[in-house]
Amino acid sequence: MTNQHRRPAPEVDLTGAAWRKSSYSSGTGACVEIAVTGGIVALRDSNDISRPAMLFSADAWAAFVRGAVEGEFIQS
Repeated sequence: MTNQHRRPAPEVDLTGAAWRKSSYSSGTGACVEIAVTGGIVALRDSNDISRPAMLFSADAWAAFVRGAVEGEFIQS
């Protein structure tokens, strides 16, 4: 796999971002959290918030959520 289609990540200030996680998450802390800011969706590991967040455009995030809802990622 090559990185030829990847664009550089935009500079996004996540200071003070409102992070949230699914209500389906267990109390063990093994979750991912998202924050939406400036049209960017940031995703981070709730166990290690010091690591950089992964950043997605709103369109890319919507496509991911749609695929998850439609079962696109389920292996048969």
